[in-house]
Amino acid sequence: MLTENEINELKSLCLENRRNILEMVYEAQSGHIGGSLSSCEIMTVLFHKCMKHSIGGKLSHDYAARDRFVLSKGHVSPIYYSVLAQLGFIKKSELKTFRKLGTRLQGHPSLWTPGVEIATGSLGQGLSMACGIAMALKLDKNPAKVFVLLGDGEMQEGNVWEALMQAPHRNLDNLIAIIDRNRLQIDGCTEDIKPLDNLADKLKAFNWNVMEIDGHNIAQIYDTIERAKLSDSPSVIIADTIKGKGVSFMENNAGWHGKAPGKEDFEKAMIELR
Repeated sequence: MLTENEINELKSLCLENRRNILEMVYEAQSGHIGGSLSSCEIMTVLFHKCMKHSIGGKLSHDYAARDRFVLSKGHVSPIYYSVLAQLGFIKKSELKTFRKLGTRLQGHPSLWTPGVEIATGSLGQGLSMACGIAMALKLDKNPAKVFVLLGDGEMQEGNVWEALMQAPHRNLDNLIAIIDRNRLQIDGCTEDIKPLDNLADKLKAFNWNVMEIDGHNIAQIYDTIERAKLSDSPSVIIADTIKGKGVSFMENNAGWHGKAPGKEDFEKAMIELR
């Protein structure tokens, strides 16, 4: 259980991440704001409190046993890079190079970036990659966990459901999937495009350990991930979130899925994130 001081510290880190996301996308005039903002608390808590990883971006003595992370919804790289900068994998000054020529911070994660385990971006493939990593770790008797963050829009991809069958079949209890359930994708509401509900029942039918949380509640995120680590089956956390969370005029607005703000909108958003 997190202390009140820890929760307040994580809230401050989330606020910094949201400002970084806005600044990166505005500076590049390219990138995905909506889903980066909706997954902000998930990524912040996961990386700062729940995952084992190298310290300061440098290999530690137990680096082989580090937890692995797969950003299946690779387009929300701004939140990924911001968290990596907070942890010291990259310098915070490097965030200004996002999506610029020659940068290590591409629009989708690449292996050029310290702290990135696998290049992602083709939606629907991340869970299958995570299954493969989890299987390899088990073969090596490595105790590391594998975390994967999916968007709910990509849950419409068939490859995801093949992986959902594979993980329980192989008893991948070292695999924890988190679904950013903000109910919006680039073309609108997920339920209008290809309905997913009742998502929890579907996932339970595939023999996953299923948990549902408020994806912006820091204490819930932490407690649920820690419970998932103890599960004897693969776990999936459905995190109910708000696309564009933290900026009032971006919230629940599919138009901000992959749109860069102009000067006026950027300044308005930054005022809200003081």
